[in-house]
Amino acid sequence: QVQLVEFGGGLVQPGASLRLSCVVSGGDFSRLNMAWIRQAAGKEREFVTAISFHVQKIYTADSVKGRFTISRDNNRNTVYLQMNNLTLEDTATYYCNAVSTSGTNYWGQGTQVTVSS
Repeated sequence: QVQLVEFGGGLVQPGASLRLSCVVSGGDFSRLNMAWIRQAAGKEREFVTAISFHVQKIYTADSVKGRFTISRDNNRNTVYLQMNNLTLEDTATYYCNAVSTSGTNYWGQGTQVTVSS
């Protein structure tokens, strides 16, 4: 069973940076498409960014483009989300998502990112 564990959330001021990590176990990480999804309080889940396992194609939401960067390390079974120039609107719980080649979705427990002055 594929398991995902996120790390790196916290409380930061506007303009700060954070790096989230998601460690994957129990599956072939190199064949998982990975994504970060976030959910702010009282709002629906929002796609942030994704990276494919094949040729590592990247997709990024316009709301974070130029500020957030996704990357993966297949040797460490880890996907990262580098977040720069954080704003109040980035406050949310950030979830790591993995999708297998068969279309099965796996989710982490989420990590809270709070941007506040």
